[in-house]
Amino acid sequence: MTSVLLSLSALLATSALAAPAAVADPGADRPAAVPAGWEAVDASDLARITAETGARKAPLAAGDGALAAEAEPELLAMQSARNGRFVATEVDYAAPNTGALRARSAEFGGSWESFAFEWDEATQTYALKSLANNRYVAVEKNYTGSAQNVLRARSTSVGGWERFVVYYSEGLDRWALRSTLNGLFVTMENGYTGSLQYALRARSTDITGSWEEFVLYDLGA
Repeated sequence: MTSVLLSLSALLATSALAAPAAVADPGADRPAAVPAGWEAVDASDLARITAETGARKAPLAAGDGALAAEAEPELLAMQSARNGRFVATEVDYAAPNTGALRARSAEFGGSWESFAFEWDEATQTYALKSLANNRYVAVEKNYTGSAQNVLRARSTSVGGWERFVVYYSEGLDRWALRSTLNGLFVTMENGYTGSLQYALRARSTDITGSWEEFVLYDLGA
């Protein structure tokens, strides 16, 4: 597996694929097939990739260098391959969308765009913890309508709602997340409008293109 390497000047352009249609829950109790060209990534893989020499670093906003100087390799920023924006935690949103994850930041600004990827050996999954509010990211399966399965940083502990499998494509040098709660891949809703524009939702049965693909940035020094 190659490193997550890319200079800031060579950030990937977004693809022109059409949005995949929302689909029904395929059944989280059934093992999900690994998409062709992708592989599930464990803690050692993630640590090795992010620690490699020249690993991609988050482009800091002007004057903001404190977080990167203190961060550990498992602290990462996520950038949507679809719109080129960084995923942020909407701490100031009112209920019921407090802590919603949206790919809306043009540059890395700090804790709002920072996440700790915590590996659990027993389940072979990750929990994502937002540094903006120190809450774990959960899939809101019980929401309805366009907000169903939206990702929110709102949990103080980790259970099935907060577990994800992380996938990597060596050929694309991109990453994907699949919720173990409903077995669906995380998608960035580029076509939404309003407060949930660019929201992240676990709703795709497969990785069809840039809608489900992300670039990871190491926040280590």
